[in-house]
Amino acid sequence: MMTDNKLILILKCCIAVGICLILLGIYFHNFNEAIEAMGVKGIIISAVCVAFGMALSLPTKMYLTFILVKRESEKTN
Repeated sequence: MMTDNKLILILKCCIAVGICLILLGIYFHNFNEAIEAMGVKGIIISAVCVAFGMALSLPTKMYLTFILVKRESEKTN
């Protein structure tokens, strides 16, 4: 059985990876000449990085917030 601390650590890692993917996609889109030279395929690559980053970071933030609020309410009761 997974404890809350392990779950929170995994969720924080997912958030970090998601933010890194978003930043990588922005870097590809704005600053990388190789991706720019690829044309539409380069745009798709940078968009996929941003999309996976968003998919990893946003739902995990909501779930992590839910876990932390639940933990706080249990401590006060």
